[in-house]
Amino acid sequence: MQTTPGTSLTDDDTPAGHFASRRTTFVWLAVAATVYALDQATKEWATRALRDGLPRPLLGEWFQFRLTFNPGAAFSLGTGYTVVLTGIALAVIVVCVKMARRLGSTGWAVALGLLLGGALGNVTDRILRPPGPFRGHVVDFIELPNWPVFNVADSAICVAAAAFLVLSLRGIHLDGSRESADRSAMPPTDRGSGPETTDDSGHS
Repeated sequence: MQTTPGTSLTDDDTPAGHFASRRTTFVWLAVAATVYALDQATKEWATRALRDGLPRPLLGEWFQFRLTFNPGAAFSLGTGYTVVLTGIALAVIVVCVKMARRLGSTGWAVALGLLLGGALGNVTDRILRPPGPFRGHVVDFIELPNWPVFNVADSAICVAAAAFLVLSLRGIHLDGSRESADRSAMPPTDRGSGPETTDDSGHS
């Protein structure tokens, strides 16, 4: 059956479009759930195994575990704005959910899943941990040289930011379309500036 000119065969109304949408949604949710579960499990382990406050070297001072409680943002930034940072994290979660409705790219699904899982992991600490709701301190325990102590959620958020940059530079849109494909689909430009044609009489 002939389709309307300009209509994509993988539009969301087609079976292929629905399959792609379900697949990317599944990837998004699976990545987010994995990051969140890993973050919360490692934080629970850290609060039990590292509560004495002493570092646990794995590769000497190059990589070790040391328990800290961070009232600020990722990597101990903005320590005086815990409530504000909690509100920002909740807003990020809402934006991730809204953006996921237009997902058509597996790369974007992974990136958004990392961001959502990381934001949920840290906001859970903000809400449930002392000193109180929306003022809770985030559990950090991974330490590298000359770098603030961080956690799995922080790592996921940073990887997501890098993935967003790479996807944008490659021209890959949230819905799975590509910048190069969009340009090739544009109508031909006006050719009035090209060589004029002439008829048999030599008149232009």
